[in-house]
Amino acid sequence: MRAAVLGSPIGHSLSPVLHRAAYARLGLDWEYAAVECDEAGLPGFLAGLDDAWAGLSLTMPLKTAVLPLLDEVEPTAAVVGAVNTVLPVRGRLVGHNTDVGGLVAALTERGVPAAPAGPVTLLGAGATARSAVAALARLGARVVVAHARRPGAADDLRALGERVGVRVDVRPWAAAAEGLHAPLVVSTVPAGVADPLAAAVPQQPGTLFDVVYHPWPTPLAARWAQRGGTVGSGLDLLVHQAALQVRLMTGTAVGVAELVAVLRPAGEAALRAG
Repeated sequence: MRAAVLGSPIGHSLSPVLHRAAYARLGLDWEYAAVECDEAGLPGFLAGLDDAWAGLSLTMPLKTAVLPLLDEVEPTAAVVGAVNTVLPVRGRLVGHNTDVGGLVAALTERGVPAAPAGPVTLLGAGATARSAVAALARLGARVVVAHARRPGAADDLRALGERVGVRVDVRPWAAAAEGLHAPLVVSTVPAGVADPLAAAVPQQPGTLFDVVYHPWPTPLAARWAQRGGTVGSGLDLLVHQAALQVRLMTGTAVGVAELVAVLRPAGEAALRAG
């Protein structure tokens, strides 16, 4: 059987390392590749899938572009408006979102309680931010203050908040430093974007979850940890969402925790190797 991660650029992806480690643990002689694919190439790639394909992982910019190309979208992905997993099922393409469940698990692993106290600060307003809002809703958050770089993205985030029972207040990116005083800060922006905020980390920070995993630590995460705050990384999210993908694609009964115990060291070793 075959599987792959699609996106552009894709050369940096850790997904092949993680999924291959899972296949080794499960005793599966499967292939998993990284495929450079942009929005223009996605329809043709999907049309070429056959019975040899177990599934696809999608990264940016394909998580939203894939939606009109699918036959079915499971509820979480439909609510969030982002798909990171595609399964061929009896000639139909079904979209899933494991980012939400993966982030819930990663935040819980870092000690974030159910019903986080006070407003949660969210850095960014793109597809990953939407998954974060849905994950925070599952944890019981009621207010999220999002700092958006693109004002146009804020409308989608507010609408999602209404669907999942979270009030999303949108603030300009220029005010992001003020949000670092929240008990929980979730950064969904690409590497480098939040670096200038490192100078604004408070003396007694709460918990930071930064979805970047390379380079790691980011300046923001390093400063946060230096001041005694709790820090979670994009690798935490990546291994948890990948474990959920593996279960979807393979149908294995092996638990998520057991898969994560295999995937995390594989990912850490790959990052150390550069």
